[in-house]
Amino acid sequence: MKKGNPWLRTLFWIFISFLTLFPIYWLFVISVKPAVDLFSTPDIILKSAYWQNYVDVWTDRTLRGYMLNSLIISSGNALLCTGLGFFACYALTRFDLGGKESIFFWTITNRMAPPAVFLLPLFLLMTQVYRVGDFTLLDTRIGMILVYCTFNLPFAIWTLRPTLDGIPRELDEAAYVDGASSWKVISEVVFPLCRPGLAVTLILTWVFAWNEYLLAATLTNFNARTLTTGLSEYVTTTGTEWGIMAAISVFTLIPALIVFTMVQRHIVTGLTFGAVKG
Repeated sequence: MKKGNPWLRTLFWIFISFLTLFPIYWLFVISVKPAVDLFSTPDIILKSAYWQNYVDVWTDRTLRGYMLNSLIISSGNALLCTGLGFFACYALTRFDLGGKESIFFWTITNRMAPPAVFLLPLFLLMTQVYRVGDFTLLDTRIGMILVYCTFNLPFAIWTLRPTLDGIPRELDEAAYVDGASSWKVISEVVFPLCRPGLAVTLILTWVFAWNEYLLAATLTNFNARTLTTGLSEYVTTTGTEWGIMAAISVFTLIPALIVFTMVQRHIVTGLTFGAVKG
């Protein structure tokens, strides 16, 4: 097969990269401009930087609290969903359970429904059903971690299923023959081979929880309010503080970039693991 012109391919990917990265660059440009310059003729090339927006964001104790909430909720939800998804997939792929295909389909139906459908039921569960005295799950970090499991756990199960299917059962059987317990098989045979898939599941569920807005805006007030919902506080009847909002948005990108950097070597492997079975 005749290969295409390498220069055309290079130009094509440069163009795609430009379309992808330019909004991020423009977000940064807005974040380092004073309010007076935002409504003047826009300059594509950044000539000077106004860092006060970042100073205002970083010195705001309320915003720092929102960021801490986002980190705790996203990390807790990602770890919980990935762990539960791993054990659920192990059971469903290693044991001949009746109707397991129906179970897989039932789990993903929660992901198919729009989040707004669950708002009222979740609110009633958090305020009326799971109530101990005056304590409720509404506006708590643990409450939001459990709420996000409604959508991220089915996703984790479906993401990990090809990974578990791609690991031959003969490895488990060989370990059992050598006298290994079920926990030894899971922790020392299956788990190490699942690390790429687990890394992908962890980062995707973390990003979904980090970026989520609707549920956080509805089910939190102040104690568990996240950084994404904090953006709405800068849209008021007197105006919109675009520079502050842009600076907050840049701050929201940093943790995601750090997490991606930490697990990037597992991402491609995890996405393709189990895709081809011999």
